[in-house]
Amino acid sequence: MNCRYFMLENQWNVIHLPEKPSGFGILILGDSNHFVEGSTSLWTQHKGRERLVDCLLEEGYTVFYSNLFGANWGSIKAFRLARQLYHLVMRQEILNRKIHLLAEGMGGLLALQLMEEMSEEIRSAAFLNPCLDFELYYKQAQKHPFFLKRLEKEYREAHNLTRSTTREAMENHVRLEYYQNEVPAKIWADVRNSSPYSVEHSKQYEKLKGEQGGNLEISFYLPEKQYLFSKALCSFYKSWEQEL
Repeated sequence: MNCRYFMLENQWNVIHLPEKPSGFGILILGDSNHFVEGSTSLWTQHKGRERLVDCLLEEGYTVFYSNLFGANWGSIKAFRLARQLYHLVMRQEILNRKIHLLAEGMGGLLALQLMEEMSEEIRSAAFLNPCLDFELYYKQAQKHPFFLKRLEKEYREAHNLTRSTTREAMENHVRLEYYQNEVPAKIWADVRNSSPYSVEHSKQYEKLKGEQGGNLEISFYLPEKQYLFSKALCSFYKSWEQEL
């Protein structure tokens, strides 16, 4: 695998280069367990994710992503770094300026921001069991004290908050209804609803997109097939590459 690791804002980043570039790029936004460190990452250590990246490279896509401060929960500093990474890659590689997104889990929160604030640079967005409605996730976490405590700690650290201001900030997190962009999207969701982020997230976003007249499709899969949707993913991306 031809890849290059580098530091940006004290965070590790990586860019995977295909043998036969198509000229299109994909920015991956990972879940809370996502990481890039030194010369490795979750997407090279986890076999399913590694196969998915390999398939994207075989199709000619340039794939890049960042550690993004770990469990960032859509923080402003993670958004700024993702935007900075995009501009750096655009300067260094010969790519179409409109990229695709691939967001897993918590990465969905950051994807929504990029789609809204950088809609002219985002060609399409694909989601895998995404967290899209933080209000919904927070309410679900409140039913489980252990998970709520961990979420509050991660959120506080990600957003540079104090203990006394954390819960108020979480309650006032940007609502899903705020996002009004027209970026085409597709969601792959676990048919057994075993993901930490219930399929209700996807259904809420589907409802919102429908009300806005937007383009969104949900596709369900069995858990054992989680990272075996590369052909369908590439087909989705290519369907939005007709207009350069």
